[in-house]
Order: sequence, then structure tokens, then C-alpha cells
Amino acid sequence: MHPNADKLWNSPRWMLAILLALLGMLGPFSIDTYLPAFPAIAQALHASPVEMQQTLSAYLFAFAFMTLFHGSLSDSFGRRPVVLWGIVVYTLASAGCALADSIGQLVLFRALQGLSAGAGIVVSRAVIRDMFPPSEAQRVMSQVTIFFGVAPAIAPIVGGWFSVYLGWASVFWFLTGVGVFLWIANYRLLPESLPVRDRQPFDVAHLLQGYWELGSNPRFILLALASGVPFNGMFLYILSAPAFLGDILKLGPTQFFWFFLVTISGIMGGAWMSGRLAGRIPPTRQIRHGFVIMLAMALLNLVLNLIFSPPPLALAMLPIGVFSFGWALMVPVVTLLVLDLNPARRGMASSLQAFVASVANGLVAGVLAPLVMHSSVWLAVGSLLLMLVGLTSWVYLHHRWPDIGRTSAHH
Repeated sequence: MHPNADKLWNSPRWMLAILLALLGMLGPFSIDTYLPAFPAIAQALHASPVEMQQTLSAYLFAFAFMTLFHGSLSDSFGRRPVVLWGIVVYTLASAGCALADSIGQLVLFRALQGLSAGAGIVVSRAVIRDMFPPSEAQRVMSQVTIFFGVAPAIAPIVGGWFSVYLGWASVFWFLTGVGVFLWIANYRLLPESLPVRDRQPFDVAHLLQGYWELGSNPRFILLALASGVPFNGMFLYILSAPAFLGDILKLGPTQFFWFFLVTISGIMGGAWMSGRLAGRIPPTRQIRHGFVIMLAMALLNLVLNLIFSPPPLALAMLPIGVFSFGWALMVPVVTLLVLDLNPARRGMASSLQAFVASVANGLVAGVLAPLVMHSSVWLAVGSLLLMLVGLTSWVYLHHRWPDIGRTSAHH
């Protein structure tokens, strides 16, 4: 922790949570905001559906690749420069997307957006742990998760509005404006939370050694799987929304928001509860509660789909909403356990954790979702299996290293 952490931020803690959540929201916001504009972009740039899919893949892969480095760079150069330069590149890339007049240019600038958008989410986690002792950090992380949960719900609505009334390019001009706003806000407000004496030398051999130490640490791998993969139990449904909501549940596009409302309420409720429990019960118990809720809901979801195929609307949506509550209840705690495995390399730990989650998200988006999205039963099976990967990782970790998360980590 920063020795003068209490002097770095004098405003209310929730204001810092909002600033860091806005940084973290850049990533998902950049995925969801332009989805409603897909048909308009395809028509304007004469792009095939496959080429349009490449604008998403280019972003996701660039995002996953660069998350490996944002944290390590911030361990060497400080948190502020990495965030501020990341936003500069993001803002220029967004303007490039708006001005693109061919699909190739759009794919290129989307990749640049992906390379830069991850700086916020990776570095903001490290900033929280630099500035707060564990139970305080868990409360702030929970507040960030609450605000973070709003992004996927608002983004398609905002993007849809812009693309319908002002044309598809306005979506990217809006993201450019978001970039400018965030740069000014962070330039003026974001404290530098990593003292110069705690910085790691920037040297490739030293970096590779750090990646090897963390990446070959079974505790890190299991914690990263436990936090990153279960999210996909719910993300699978978000990715499959057009087929799941439109074809299977027969909802019109204007009714999709009910599903997002249910999942976002679950995430916000779970994150709020996680903050309330911080410091009151041991981290392991809180993680166990989260997994029990997710397991019960994934099983209930499967049973309902086997009986009704598909279930009535409320029964189709409710288990997924409660599942997301369970996920948000445990993920702030697991994230902090990851960051505390190697306090000298918090940025790198945050990077690698985000990389594992991004790769999982990419595989689910590219491989699993297209296979299962047209069957409510297979969607439920996929969701259950993804949750079981996380649960198995946590159970094995807990069995092998029973002391992890028994008490709040050291100050």
C-alpha cells in the first residue's frame, strides 16, 4: 500500500469508485455501443457479415493481447501515465473509426481501440489495492462493480439512439467525446498511487521472469479461472441475446432490455452485498456463498429448460439474474486475492487476470455461443459447464491451500 494513501484522495470514496468504474467501463462500452449500428455500417461500407464480425474480433483479440502489458507498464512507469496515454490512443482510434471509409480501416482502428481500452480496467484494480487495506479495497471494488454493471445495459440503448438519429459514425464520435471527457477527468483527479521507490525496473528479462513466476503459479491460475470463467455462464446469454431472446423467447428488439435489466440488477445487487459483507465474514465464506448461488441457479435453469423448453419468460430470465448476483458477490473478493499473491507486481497480476478472462470471453464468443445459441437446453448446459470450471478451480484451490482467504489479507 502507498505510505500516504489516506492523503492521496480527500473526496468521498464513492467518487473515486465512479472515476475508476468509468475507466473500467471503456472496454465493454466499446463493444456494446456499436452493435445496434451493425446493419447501417455494413450497408455504408459495403461489408459482409463476416467482415462486420472481424471488427468485433479485431477489438477483442487486441484487447486481450494488450491487457497482458498495461499492468506491467504501470508497475514500471506509474499508474497515471499508463492510464492517460491509454485514453489518448483510445480517443484517436475512436475518431479514426468515425472517419473510416472502408471496412479495412474500421477493422484497423477497432484493433487500436482494443489495444488501448484495457488500460483502464487493468490499472484501476491495481490503484484500488495500492490505496486501501483489504476490507476497504473490497468495498471500493464492489462499488466499482456496481457502476461497471450499468455499462452493458446503457451502451446498446445509447448506440441504438445515435445510429438511428445521427448515423453510424456518430456512435464513434460519441466514444471520442467519452475519451476526451475521461482524459480531462483523470488528468485532474486520478492520484499516482505507486511510489517511485516501489516501481519495478522496465527490462524485458525481468518482465518475462515476472510473467513466468505468476503464470506458472498454480494458485494464480486457479484464482484467475475461478473469477474469469463463471462470468461466461451469464455472458453466454448476453452474446446469444438475438437468438435466445428473439428466436427462442419470441421477444421483439424493444423488449430485449428486460433481460439486460434482470442481469444488471443481479450484478448490482451482488456487488452491493459484497461491499456490505467486506470485513464481516472471511473471504472464503463469501466466495462459497457466491458459488452455491451460481450452482443452484445453473442447475435450476437446466431443469426448467428440460421441462418446458423454452420456459415461460419470467422462469427463463430469473435464474440468470440470480446467477449474476452470485457472480458479483464473489468476484471482488477473488480479484483482491489475485492482487495480493504478489504485492510488488499488482499491475502484472491484474493484467494476467484480465488476460485469462478476456481469452475465456473470446473463446465463448467465437466458439461456444454459435454452437449453442439456437437451443435453450444447450444454452443452459453451456452455462452450467462454464460455471463448473470456476467451481472446480476454487474447490481444488481451497482443498490444496486451505489458508487462502481464511482471513482478510495483510494490510
